[in-house]
Amino acid sequence: MSQFGVQLHGRSGRKGAGNGKRVIKNRDKKRHEIGGYFTSTRLGEKNVIKTTRSRGGTEKGKLKYASSANLLTNEGYKKVKIKAILESKDNRNFARLKIITKGTVIDTDLGKAVVINRPGREGSINAKLI
Repeated sequence: MSQFGVQLHGRSGRKGAGNGKRVIKNRDKKRHEIGGYFTSTRLGEKNVIKTTRSRGGTEKGKLKYASSANLLTNEGYKKVKIKAILESKDNRNFARLKIITKGTVIDTDLGKAVVINRPGREGSINAKLI
């Protein structure tokens, strides 16, 4: 599957069991065991959070568009505006497409910063200065 599709992680059927035998899959994944789609948090005019229902009725906030970040400084956290996305360790095209993930280097009002959380799962962007 592509990284933008549903997560279907599992053991490879081509690998051995460790004793020379092939691993034969016992069953397919059930629908509730399959993960969700990749949330591509993009740079936008304002913060847009989409809430999704999780197991047990809890709600998760997925950040779809981001304009500001909570920047960790020596005095504490400050809310700053994101100017641009400089580079991404996940995929070099993410910087060009303006997608923010964990480890992305962003340009803010106070300087360069690296994202330290997963905005597609938490609903906000936390970053620290480089």
